[in-house]
Amino acid sequence: MDNSPHYLFLASGVKNGEGFWIVGVKNCDENVLEDKTLLDCHRKELIGYQSAKDILFAIKLNIDNLLNELRNKNYLIESPSMGISFDIPLDVLESIFDFWLDIYKNKVAWETCLGLLKIRKRISLTNLITSDSLKGNSKKWAIKVETLHTYIPNSLKIEKLNDPMWK
Repeated sequence: MDNSPHYLFLASGVKNGEGFWIVGVKNCDENVLEDKTLLDCHRKELIGYQSAKDILFAIKLNIDNLLNELRNKNYLIESPSMGISFDIPLDVLESIFDFWLDIYKNKVAWETCLGLLKIRKRISLTNLITSDSLKGNSKKWAIKVETLHTYIPNSLKIEKLNDPMWK
């Protein structure tokens, strides 16, 4: 596919009474809100198709990392039938969206941050930052990428109950 202009967007929507956020890419000839399940568009950037796909990959990986970490810490996060849970606040998603859109403009910083994000999928970057394993710009970007994963919900944690020893 050519690198024709496309919209990278962040929108809210409702389907069957269930609210969600969605990050996606649409052809610039299509209105983002033509989809009747979408309510409001919070971010919309016109960029080339390949750039939009690259940035969308990073945004989705960042959000997946955040949701997995919250679930691993036993926070109750709803899983809507489509999109991203409303349990993640709009300002958190906007920060993630804006960061990846902005960093894409600097190829070296983009590659560094994307690599850090992929590492972040497996382990927290905090130990690398504090142990001085990272130097210079890598450390600066690692701090920013780690910051994009610091949201903690107000909801209560799910307390895991042990099964009784006998029945």
